[in-house]
Amino acid sequence: MTDLPHFRKSSPEFAHKVAEEMLTNPFQTPPKTHLIRLIAYEDNHFRAVFNPAYFILPEGEATPSKSQWNTFKKRIKRHHPAVFIFKDHGETTHEGQRAFYIDFGFFAEPYKD
Repeated sequence: MTDLPHFRKSSPEFAHKVAEEMLTNPFQTPPKTHLIRLIAYEDNHFRAVFNPAYFILPEGEATPSKSQWNTFKKRIKRHHPAVFIFKDHGETTHEGQRAFYIDFGFFAEPYKD
């Protein structure tokens, strides 16, 4: 297992705001957040559970491609450079409905280019 960075303690309200921004697809009209739920963990990282509708999938496809996930992660890092995005992501359920998740935290040390 890879060593993870230490995460800054952040309020759930702040993390929720960032997650809403991360999960608003700018290419959808009208733009709206796809965040369903935010889960806080003891090590100060968060899990954003979100609606699969965030991804615009080609007809007949039910799961985002590796490229779509990578583009999503790059977009987050570009807009929020102090956010650490976990490598793992995936599919889950929320209240019996299909959902996706991504884990993130805020670097404890200031971000430097």
